[in-house]
Amino acid sequence: MWLTWRAATERALYGEEGFYLRERPSGHFRTSVSASAAFADAVLSLLAEVDAELGEPDVLDLVDIGAGEGVLVTQVLESARPKLRDRLRVTAVDLSPRPPGLPERVRWSGTVPAGIAGLVIANEWLDNVPLDVAEQTADGPRLILVDVRTGEERLGGPLRPADRAWLERWWPLTRVGSRAEIGRPRDEAWASVLVRLSRGRAVAIDYAHPVDNRPLCGTLTGYRDGAVVTPVPDGTCDITAHVALDACAAAGISAGAISTTLSTQREALRELGITGARPPLDLARADPRGYLRALARASEEGELIDPSGLGGFGWLSQKR
Repeated sequence: MWLTWRAATERALYGEEGFYLRERPSGHFRTSVSASAAFADAVLSLLAEVDAELGEPDVLDLVDIGAGEGVLVTQVLESARPKLRDRLRVTAVDLSPRPPGLPERVRWSGTVPAGIAGLVIANEWLDNVPLDVAEQTADGPRLILVDVRTGEERLGGPLRPADRAWLERWWPLTRVGSRAEIGRPRDEAWASVLVRLSRGRAVAIDYAHPVDNRPLCGTLTGYRDGAVVTPVPDGTCDITAHVALDACAAAGISAGAISTTLSTQREALRELGITGARPPLDLARADPRGYLRALARASEEGELIDPSGLGGFGWLSQKR
């Protein structure tokens, strides 16, 4: 069966018996959440900032989109001080079944709630929003079709006007054979989050690239059992592609964002107190076990802010 990449990915990841309805992310790839509890501590610090900006309301929302196994919200709840924890309304958004052991107070939902007043975190969510792939030909850009059983590709028809306009603005194809991933569905997905945010902040975190440095042949990739594999849309692997966060930012502004910041995870986490600094050697003599714990924590923080790894993720933060 030949489909566009967007239709094939939607079917493979979210259709009946799709990858994300059947599998848990931790079995296939490593994220900032699974790398260290320090990431949840940073989110908690960010949540405290938002709480202060909103004047410590009676109810403060924390919404985790693409929650996976619910690890992030569980860690935040465990670490939050009672004064903050008692006011939290926590929603984990994911299409997979509710994981066992999740705190009862966490609402598990397949959709983003409306009227959010607080913080929305979308960590590695947008990269799994299906999109189409286009290739430049001598006659202009054309869609790529894929065989859902083998991953074999062939040229399809011309682009719709809206997709062609998106390419011209956000991913110009300058030579025959170059490819682009049409990020318009991700822009729309992110805008749908912003319109549900009544007050507070929404943060999208993903591998990203800017308009002046898009990859020549795209970034479409598959993951299975912790390894990079050919992205075959047959439901046996994750299918992902880096995100044009600058385009998402523009969509968020159109949806009502009043403040926008684009940075890297390294920059954002360092501002939230994640530095990777090693503990002083004096601690090794005074408290050897405490020193080892602090050293392990420093190593975990170092992984989160490594510019060649997780620290290279893009952070898009927008306020309403």
